[in-house]
This record gives sequence, C-alpha cells and structure tokens, in this order.
Amino acid sequence: MQTPVEIDFQGMEAKPELRSAIDKQIAQLEERCGRVTAGRIVLKGPGARHRTGGLYEINIRLSLPDGREVNIARTPQDDERHADLNYALNDAFKRARRQLQDQVRKLQGQIKQHEAPPIATVARLDPSGDFGFLEADDGHEVYFHRNSVIDDGFARLNVGSRVTFVETKGDKGPQASTVKPMGKHSLKV
Repeated sequence: MQTPVEIDFQGMEAKPELRSAIDKQIAQLEERCGRVTAGRIVLKGPGARHRTGGLYEINIRLSLPDGREVNIARTPQDDERHADLNYALNDAFKRARRQLQDQVRKLQGQIKQHEAPPIATVARLDPSGDFGFLEADDGHEVYFHRNSVIDDGFARLNVGSRVTFVETKGDKGPQASTVKPMGKHSLKV
C-alpha cells in the first residue's frame, strides 16, 4: 500500500489487535486483487442510535490504481450478528473483497457486457396492417409481424419510425421477435 490505512475508531477503544486484524485483512485483499493505494476504515461502536443500536458499523473506503474505488458503507440493520465486532469486521471485508473481485473481472473482460439492442427504421408497412419490414442500421431488411410490436404499437408506427428490435431466424429469413418504438417521435398520435 502506498499510503498507510487510516483507521478511525468512533465510540470504542483503539486496540492494537484490531489494527493488526485490519492490516491482515488489507494484506489479503492486496494479495488476491492487486494493490490498494490508500484506505480509510471507520469502526463505530454500538450505540443507542435508532437504526443500528447495539450493532457495530464498519465503513471501508479503498482507493485503487486507475481511479477505481471500493466503498462499503452500509451495515445490515436487521442482522444481529453485527453485535459481534469480529463478525462485523469480517463481513465488511468480505463485501469489499467481492467488490474488488468484480472490478478485477471487469478489467479482465470476464464479466459479460450486455449489448444494446439493434436499432432499425420502419421501411415498409403492409396495407393489410398485419406486418412490415425494418431496415437495420447495417442495411439488411427484417420482417416483423404486428404481434411483435410491444404495447399494441403497430397501428401507431409510420414508415421512417425508429425502433429497437430482437432479431431471430425465421423460415424465410430474418425476423423481429420484439419491436419497440423509440420515443414519441416514432409513433402516430
């Protein structure tokens, strides 16, 4: 760690064994998830506060390279196990470890990023009012049925309306299983 961890004891005695336990937890985090550049830990002793009376509150804020941070600032209010300081400390660091692991996975590209649905323009509407065709942004044409338009919006679509859609493979080529009009400007009123 570049900067020593700042530990703030509120409403409780600053015991050397607590400092040692926190240092050990930080070392384990760094070992598993990389370097921590700075940190602040706040330990609040049980008090007569309305929401967390009788429970320890542990707040952790860790700074990581590249401007990333981990913030654990919430004590489960209905969890009486937080009346035990060791449990509260271990639980807070377990949550910090999960956040760090998620950030590491994100950086390594292991977390699936959901792509936005493709966008298309209504190219043609059949005069019978049962189906139409979309022109996707890449230029290919996609069939859609009136039942594919969400919220019974088929009757309100115009040629030129912008929509998002989910493309599937149909018997005769690509078709849209879900068509969602984009904004108020895409619909007839």
